[in-house]
Parts: sequence; structure tokens; C-alpha cells
Amino acid sequence: MISIRGLTKRYGVTTAVDDLTFDIHAGRVTGFLGPNGAGKSTTMRMILGLDRPTRGRALISGRPYADLRRPLRAVGAMLDARAVHPARSGRAHLVAQARANGIRVRRVDEVLEAVGLAEASRRPAGTYSLGMSGRLGVAGALLGDPPVLVLDEPVNGLDPDGVQWIRRLVRDHAAQGRTVFLSSHLMSEMQVTADHLVVIGRGRLLSDSSLAEFLDAASPVSARASVPDPEGRSTLVRCLAAADGVRVEVSAAGELSVGGMSAADVGDLAHHRGVRLHALSDVRVSLEQAYMDLTARSVEYASGGTEGKGRQ
Repeated sequence: MISIRGLTKRYGVTTAVDDLTFDIHAGRVTGFLGPNGAGKSTTMRMILGLDRPTRGRALISGRPYADLRRPLRAVGAMLDARAVHPARSGRAHLVAQARANGIRVRRVDEVLEAVGLAEASRRPAGTYSLGMSGRLGVAGALLGDPPVLVLDEPVNGLDPDGVQWIRRLVRDHAAQGRTVFLSSHLMSEMQVTADHLVVIGRGRLLSDSSLAEFLDAASPVSARASVPDPEGRSTLVRCLAAADGVRVEVSAAGELSVGGMSAADVGDLAHHRGVRLHALSDVRVSLEQAYMDLTARSVEYASGGTEGKGRQ
């Protein structure tokens, strides 16, 4: 578990992180979201003891990172996949990390195999693609078989197979009861990977909730139904329109959009009235749209409505 309490970081008159308080629990994948400049990387750096907080604390299993005797055995981290000497081979880089943390060298070959870099491990890291560098960074995070993983943009540069591999990796680690904390700008991937979301904007906490709660809060109750029979469609529309707070729209194709009622309730009403349905589903906004709506006022670099026009 990672515990954040009143975490604040100021650089002169600029507040990068502003009084953050939240917990990252074991047994689930916690996604860390926020616009560029929101303070995500600074927060992760403070968790890992790379930046000193102006105020507050970040604890890993109840202890500051600096107090961990063998940190790679307690927390595996990847903040910058390119932070490797370009002339050093991927294997040599991991061997140095292993020896500094009392980890057997045999473990290096195990993680290189696990991340798919066994054949390229003796090449200079400077020749690696972005995706390969990301795999090497993940290998370093796995080296000590830690109970906590902190990964900043782990899918950068990966092909679709690599993206699925990261998804399986973090979900498997969470299923084993480990703590997983990762950031990403790929909302579609975060939607199928994360169990819980922490969202910040301009250094402040905007949301700390499960993925389901986050989407529910952003989505008014609504449903979509396909009714093939015109008479049944008319019957259902009349019944829905008579219900308090319900709005109904019918498309040219005969599909009903129902605001203010869930798919389950629409299905029950259709069944009660003997109306046959071909399709029925709840309508929810995507994580991307919910995130954009929440952070709209926290974006530091906003694009304009037309090409070449933006906020100065």
C-alpha cells in the first residue's frame, strides 16, 4: 500500500502538487490521470524519494522510500524508460541494479525473458527502440519481485501485443495481492486495465474513486433500445413518456434513446407490456469523455478549435 498525506511540492512561487491525500491499495490496479503539467510525475518522484516534499509525506508500506533498506525488493518503479547509459547493454544495466540490491544475477535473465528482451539483452541500450526501452524499464521494476509497482506511462512505444502484455502483467500482479500504481494518457487502455482512478489537475485532487463510480458520476441514467415492431414501439414510447423524469427520442431506424431510466427498467416495462426487443443496453460515456469533462478547467496547454490556433 502507498499512503499519500497532504503531499505538497512548491518550486518558488509555483505549486506543482497541492495538498494531495489518497491511498493506493493492494489487490487492484490504480490508474493515475491528469493533464500535462498536473503534477503526476512530481507526485511519483516524491513517492520514490527523488524529490523532497515541501510538506506532507508519501509512505510505502508505512515507510518513506529513503528508509527502505533494499528498495528494489519493496517497490519496482519505471519513471523514465530512457534513463539508461546508452553504451551499456540492457543486461549489464540490470546486473548493476541487482548487485546493488542483493538480488541474484540469475534473476536478471528471468526478467529479461519475461519482458521479451532475452535476445536483445547484450545490445547497447542506446540502440533500443522506445518500446524496447520500456520493456527494459519494466524488467528493472520486476527485478526484486516487489509487492509494489509504480509505472509512469508503461505502454509508451509498445505495439498492440506489448500493450496487451502490460495489461496482463499489471492485472496479474494486482490479482496476486500486490499494489499497482500506473499513469497513462491512453484512456481506452486505462478503461480496460484500471480498477480504481486517482485524477489530479493543477496539482490538486479531482477524483479518487473506483472506475465504475467515476463513470457512473459522469453518466446520467439512460438506455438504448431497439424495437422491431412499430406497434410495440409506439406502445413502449407512450409508457416511457408517461413516467416521471423520462425523456424518449426515436431515431429514423426505430431505435429508442431513453433518458432517466436504466436498461433494466426499460426491459421490465417492455416485458410487462409484451413488447419484443432486439437490443437493449445502458448508455454510458467513455472514460475519455468523463475525464475530459472533469479536467476541462485544469488543462495547462489547451488546443484551439482550429489548426494553428491555441491558448497562448
